[in-house]
Amino acid sequence: MNVRPLTPGDAAVVAELAGADEAALRGTPSRLQEADVLAWWSHVELEPDSWLFEEAGTPVAAGWFHPYGEKGAFFGIVAQGAKGRGLGARIAELGEARSREHRSVKAHTVTLSEDAAAAALFRRRGYAEARRFYEMAIELDRTPAVPRLPGELLLDEFQQRDARAFAAAVDEAFQDHWEWQSAPFDEWWDKRRGEERDADGPLWFVVRDGDEIAAAVRNETNRNGGGYVALLGVRRAWRGLGLGKALLYRSFAEFWARGVTRVTLGVDADSPTGATKLYERVGMEVESCMVVFEKALT
Repeated sequence: MNVRPLTPGDAAVVAELAGADEAALRGTPSRLQEADVLAWWSHVELEPDSWLFEEAGTPVAAGWFHPYGEKGAFFGIVAQGAKGRGLGARIAELGEARSREHRSVKAHTVTLSEDAAAAALFRRRGYAEARRFYEMAIELDRTPAVPRLPGELLLDEFQQRDARAFAAAVDEAFQDHWEWQSAPFDEWWDKRRGEERDADGPLWFVVRDGDEIAAAVRNETNRNGGGYVALLGVRRAWRGLGLGKALLYRSFAEFWARGVTRVTLGVDADSPTGATKLYERVGMEVESCMVVFEKALT
């Protein structure tokens, strides 16, 4: 067995491994793509914090780690034909070791809700279920109608001059979100600059109330087989006015104009703001569920 760090060039192989595992566990074809895996790795330093297990040159498992705040998160995939040989446990050992090296107080990992074997492995290692997240999807079949906003509120495209206010609005909106970690503005903007639009038009939108940004949405293309609502936040003082719904429909309209009819997003199953109900009201349905497991390291 050869073990080496992952590289961006391995994303397609890892997508194939993970897609085959998902299809086997869920009984439906996977839509996972190389772009999804690269998005997973956007916070990972692959050289020290990832592992590709190869047997006779064939990838049979992969794992990676990244710290966030006082927690360490690791993720692993074992090929269907290589399960039951201790590779999952080895990835867990490596992930926990890296967490301790970073002085993390807790370790997090994620499994598909259907993966009973992985859940059993983590429970044996002292983990407990901490949270569930849904992936929700909609297949658009008509031009989305964007609702009007009350009063002087304005639904608008993001402009680069909005960057600092956009980041602050999102950070405030997500203070209620489980395990939210605020990021320094410069670090966030260095990472996200240039993603706000592409050759086909804008991808980020805001609701303005005078000089303030009351709500914001950040979208991505080519994720999960279509468009992806990566982040949607409404500041507390503006909740209950339909701003989240308006931003969703504006996002749907943008994807529709591009010829993209499938749109997905991820949501905390226990969102304190009732986000799941909002998404259901606009026609989205739960497509899959991920389980977060947690273990105290101190």
